Amino acid sequence: MAHQNVFTLINPQNGNLAFKLLWFDDNSHFDHLQRNNYFSLIWITKGSGKVKADFAEHQFEKDSLLAFSPYQPFMICTKGDIQGIAINFHPDFYCIHMHQKEVSCNGVLFNNVYQPPFTSITDQAKITLQMVIDQMKTEIQNAELAQYELLISYLKIFLITASRLKREQLEELKSTPDSKEPFILQNLKDAIEDHFKTKHSAGHYAEMLNISPKALAKLSKNYFNKTLTDLIAERIIIEAKRELYMTNKTVKEIAYELGYDDEHYFSRFFKTNADVSPQVYRETVGFGRMV
Repeated sequence: MAHQNVFTLINPQNGNLAFKLLWFDDNSHFDHLQRNNYFSLIWITKGSGKVKADFAEHQFEKDSLLAFSPYQPFMICTKGDIQGIAINFHPDFYCIHMHQKEVSCNGVLFNNVYQPPFTSITDQAKITLQMVIDQMKTEIQNAELAQYELLISYLKIFLITASRLKREQLEELKSTPDSKEPFILQNLKDAIEDHFKTKHSAGHYAEMLNISPKALAKLSKNYFNKTLTDLIAERIIIEAKRELYMTNKTVKEIAYELGYDDEHYFSRFFKTNADVSPQVYRETVGFGRMV
């Protein structure tokens, strides 16, 4: 009998994918542009290559854990074969926004516009993650009482372990002299976080930081591997997605809160970056408003 390498749970209420485990031994699943309505965690256990995500390209090596949010565009390019395990889960199955206090992976593993979308897996973390995946594989084949609850518990362990690892690596990076980013870039990140809802042009930030637009654009490209315009756009889209999922605000209200007076212009901007309209995003990703 052939070895089964895909295990899937479907949400019986809407027919959407709820949770999926996939073992892969080539790049056929990811060698074309992906825009999925679920979260993806892709652990590369063998091989290396390049990941194109949003507006940037990054090199990855063996034992990298790639993380992507719903409708975040990505594609993996390799010269040789890769092997690994993918975990896909829909926000209706587990919402990282609602459970941010529990797992703290939003803005670390997922939706971190300032860092590459992957984490290097250490030997110690590898033992924990492999053990959790083995438990997931056993449980997904066991349609018994509280199956969802157990799978969510294992997923939380996986997310917490990976998030801790990513935080440790970011702290190590900060303390490495050669890789230390110029102080002005921390000021830029702070400025974007404070003002992305009202200031959408790169020139605003150059003026705010008292640096020429050209110099700031060069710094942004060198350190974030993205243009400043793309960085700002990505941050706006992340907030728009969160609002669409977590609130019952209309698209017009969300557009206005993000600094767009014209709802139709905002919808075009959103679709350009997410490949779907705000309404379709809400319909396919789900609706997780906290009551």
